[in-house]
Amino acid sequence: MLMSVDYTFCPEPQYALSLSTMPHHDTHQYLIALCTCPDQDTAAQLADRLVGDRLAACVNIVPGITSVYHWRDGIEHDNELLLLIKTRRELFPALEATIRQHHPYELPEVIAVSIEEASQAYLDWIDQSLGKKNVT
Repeated sequence: MLMSVDYTFCPEPQYALSLSTMPHHDTHQYLIALCTCPDQDTAAQLADRLVGDRLAACVNIVPGITSVYHWRDGIEHDNELLLLIKTRRELFPALEATIRQHHPYELPEVIAVSIEEASQAYLDWIDQSLGKKNVT
């Protein structure tokens, strides 16, 4: 659905873009998947495998996060790395299976969120990287 921007709170509306004048791209098929890893080696190996198998166009490895979570009968605090994995929705089942197969955790985090907005050039690059020609 296309919407116009409400300029009520925009201090200089002449510099803002109206969403109604921007081309609308179908982004629902693109995901950012998230996965935490215990160390740099695991993160790099998973990233290389996902990109090499064309399940991910790009994987960012974000160091220095602390995860706090319930596990078994206690609360855990772990230093981890976060993978930000750019992919397409139809590849998520294979991506999840690959992570589960190669991840050292008993229950690895594998979740994804839809990309709401993105440049068409970047979406085209994702498609090319994943071996699929973009149809726009």
